[in-house]
Amino acid sequence: MARHHVLAIYPTIFTFNTQTVAQQASRSTPERVCHAGDCLTIHKAFSFHMPLKSGHSHRYKALTKHLGSRVHNIRPPAVAGTFYPAQPATLANDVRAMLAAARPTVVAGPKALIVPHAGYIYSGATAAAAYASMAKYAATITRVILLGPAHRVAIRGLALPGANAFATPLGTIELDREAIASLADLPQVGISAATHAAEHSLEVQLPFLQSILGEFKLLPLAVGNASADEVAEVLDRLWGGDETLIVISSDLSHFLAYDQATAIDRATAENILSLQPLQDYQQACGAIPINGLLLAAKRHHLRPQLIAQCNSGDTAGDRQRVVGYASFAFFEEPGNG
Repeated sequence: MARHHVLAIYPTIFTFNTQTVAQQASRSTPERVCHAGDCLTIHKAFSFHMPLKSGHSHRYKALTKHLGSRVHNIRPPAVAGTFYPAQPATLANDVRAMLAAARPTVVAGPKALIVPHAGYIYSGATAAAAYASMAKYAATITRVILLGPAHRVAIRGLALPGANAFATPLGTIELDREAIASLADLPQVGISAATHAAEHSLEVQLPFLQSILGEFKLLPLAVGNASADEVAEVLDRLWGGDETLIVISSDLSHFLAYDQATAIDRATAENILSLQPLQDYQQACGAIPINGLLLAAKRHHLRPQLIAQCNSGDTAGDRQRVVGYASFAFFEEPGNG
């Protein structure tokens, strides 16, 4: 695949602990151009999306008014041709090749995955290793809960897209209207079409899911300024059984020298494997949704396994400023399924 470039825009940088998230970056931070392998981005303008604050019935109507009997409001692909091929045949062949090359060693079907979201030339093989771990169990999965960090519009809470379906060059995926309705009483969940319009962290996962699962229903959430408890509450509400797969989209460290990134990413992997929360965005751009999953994993007795790990210096050659990638699978502990 050719190496592509994309103009990427990031709202702000947050540091946080398990209780709070504090805004740090200046609102006048300049834009920067970065590779499709670089997830961290900067935005000049701040358009914070606030969750709906009306009563349950009004929230239900707001969350479901766009979900008519026919799929007519489709979120089109935004990064086809930059992060991954836009031609359906090329995309399908590339995804199949990455999945075929993966050799994950797992003994059960995963309940949840953490996967990177850079351009496929950078992190596609790392993501494919995690998706290949669920291939044998794909027949049981009919719904995917997909969370990733909001890179281009700063938001409070978690945002639904206000669409009926997501499209990629491989086809259209219907959103799960019943699952969306089940979130109507959660104040941290709202609707922001603008947040999803150009967001790559969710979109780049879809061709992998389409290739393995075929037809399934999707619930995509862009995660902004939120606590681990708020994210975990959403995951608990949507947990389901074997039919439901949870996918968290996140890269690891950004723009560090190869050796420094390797050390930080190793520590981040150790945090995740011990279900210990990440401390800041130096570890992962998707630290907030990851921390929500780690909290939910403790509650539901999941054990994580590292599937694959590398950085862009391993896949794209430049080791001066790299982006870290890792994929993890989470399994139910025996006796707790």
